[in-house]
Amino acid sequence: MESFRTEIENPIVQKDIIDLERKIALFRDGKIDEERFRSLRLARGVYGQRQEGVQMIRIKLPFGKVTSEQLHRISDVSDEYSRGRLHITTRQDIQIHYVSLDRTPELWAELEKSDITLREACGNTVRNITASENAGIDPEEPFDVSPYAYGLFQYLLRNPVCQEMGRKVKMSFSSSDKDTALSYLHDLGFIPKIVNGEKGFKVMLGGGLGSQPHHAELLSEFIPANQIIPTTEGILRVFDRHGERAKRLKARMKFLVKDLGKNEFLRLVEEEKKALSCQSFEIDTTAFDSPIPEPLKVAPKVEIADLAAFEAWKKSNVIQQKQSGYVAIGIKVPLGDFYTDKARLLADLIKNYGANELRFSLRQDILIRNIKEDNLVFFYQELEKLGFVALGYNSTADITACPGTDTCNLGIASSTGIATELERVLAAEYPQYNENKDITIKISGCMNACGQHNMAEIGFQGMSINSGKLVAPALQVLLGGGNLGNGNGRFADKVIKIPSRRGPEALRFILNDFEANANGLKFLDYYDAKGEKYFFDLLTPLADITNLTDADFVDWGNADNYVKAIGVGECAGVVIDLVATLIFEAKDKLTFAQEAFEEKKWSDAIYLAYAGFVNGAKAILLAENEKTNHHAGIIDLFDTIFTATNKIELKSTFRDLVYQINQNEPSGEFAKKYIEEAIAFFEKIELYRVKDLKNE
Repeated sequence: MESFRTEIENPIVQKDIIDLERKIALFRDGKIDEERFRSLRLARGVYGQRQEGVQMIRIKLPFGKVTSEQLHRISDVSDEYSRGRLHITTRQDIQIHYVSLDRTPELWAELEKSDITLREACGNTVRNITASENAGIDPEEPFDVSPYAYGLFQYLLRNPVCQEMGRKVKMSFSSSDKDTALSYLHDLGFIPKIVNGEKGFKVMLGGGLGSQPHHAELLSEFIPANQIIPTTEGILRVFDRHGERAKRLKARMKFLVKDLGKNEFLRLVEEEKKALSCQSFEIDTTAFDSPIPEPLKVAPKVEIADLAAFEAWKKSNVIQQKQSGYVAIGIKVPLGDFYTDKARLLADLIKNYGANELRFSLRQDILIRNIKEDNLVFFYQELEKLGFVALGYNSTADITACPGTDTCNLGIASSTGIATELERVLAAEYPQYNENKDITIKISGCMNACGQHNMAEIGFQGMSINSGKLVAPALQVLLGGGNLGNGNGRFADKVIKIPSRRGPEALRFILNDFEANANGLKFLDYYDAKGEKYFFDLLTPLADITNLTDADFVDWGNADNYVKAIGVGECAGVVIDLVATLIFEAKDKLTFAQEAFEEKKWSDAIYLAYAGFVNGAKAILLAENEKTNHHAGIIDLFDTIFTATNKIELKSTFRDLVYQINQNEPSGEFAKKYIEEAIAFFEKIELYRVKDLKNE
């Protein structure tokens, strides 16, 4: 099917999709290396999964916002290309699984008909920009951060600065000082502030989870709203140039800030200021300033059969908005999974009787916004028909879990299976935790923390335990993490490792002890008062592996004995050093630079030419068996190996040639000169490469 070639109205989007189709064909023909192709498709939202021959597709939804039309489109695509299941992620994306690689361009084209993209949902890019799901309706917010999250998303999408970084970059916008978007564990986190009547943001820099969680540093107590885009672009330019590329585990922003020191990092950001495409950027908020639209239809009056159940649901799942007369309704979505049949009915409900908007949350739930309080009884009735009135939205009983071994290559143990069992235990034995908002439970299937286990009050991480010649699934129990607000948080302690089958008993031990002894203290205060060793001793009986039973060797949600099988992870994309591929890419960059120049996008043209310089230099260094771990190192090493020895003659040092990028404003005149110099440089290295191959 090639109808997307004519059906997509946006020529930029059409070019993207056709390019993906072309790259798939080149891969099938053996003209692109498998590892390099992986990085190409990841940047287009196409992600390998545990099962061979099929792909996970990540749909990028800025700050989790979805309309009825978009939810219908996503449902149609899931039914046509996948299996009808929609998975909400902790970054407010939707993932669908078991998709054929060859059908991904067609799938993407269908989504774009409703203004939905896959672009940069995976890979070494700026991932989905998240925001508090109650942004715009939060009674405690200084102002709505939604337009700023969306404006930054629009600015960075397809921006050459952040297409092939050393690792992914994650950003968030919280609605208030409660910091529910968790700024302290993001590469860049924004918290809204008003200072002397001016809107702006407190900004956190260099946070992250993964195997080595790191608390973000304070970048600034206040950056005016019109400076967040220039500031972000400067930071991304520095990360792209100086960030680690060879050692994947050291390639995140947090390590670069730590290695350079915050002051040196910010000095480099300041150096980029002249080269920025804008010195100030006013984000247009008008689309978010309109009054709440009236529902298309009048909700019929209904009677509630079970008033007590309605009142319990209202207390647990309904949130008062800052707009008088309106409420938001939280839907607790177990494991973040729901299905297209119910998704379509929900889409119709919000279009006809709501304001045609819902948002997916960072806790893998759904928030329906802008519902007239008078229509609440009707919504309860309709949601009950869909099975969407389970109590405990955003509570302890609302457990976060990544897909784990269900579909992820990196999963070590089942996270969804244990999450389901823990939710069953909570519902049956601890119903009071449906109302507890102080304790969060989060589960990840491996150390990469997609389930955010190491920032929760109670966390579990999938592991394995050896018992003789057998291997059993295990869980590391973590305690004491949490969000403290206003950019502050704490990471959990790794307390003990236990067989996975004993996870429910571990939760019982922890909660029973808390109930019996806390005497009114909040969980974190109680944990601090008792200390890590107290809980280690408490849970030690569960860590004994001398008494394992047959059941302990079967993971949750599985019928067969556990087999530890870890594939190749794709969480950050892959960069493969192949000379021919790099030369091919460098040529692409120079072509794209010329196209951007013709469109008078001076800043984009200049940065693409810069990428051509660096990719070309990297290719020719690799041909000499010389490797380096970041762009700045490539530039310096090229001078050492080629310029200083006159192997390749340039009119200046390569460093001076390339670093013109941050010495000049992005004008048409400089863009033309810089591209011409990049093309001339590329001709020199191609000539050198031809001679070199003849001598081999």
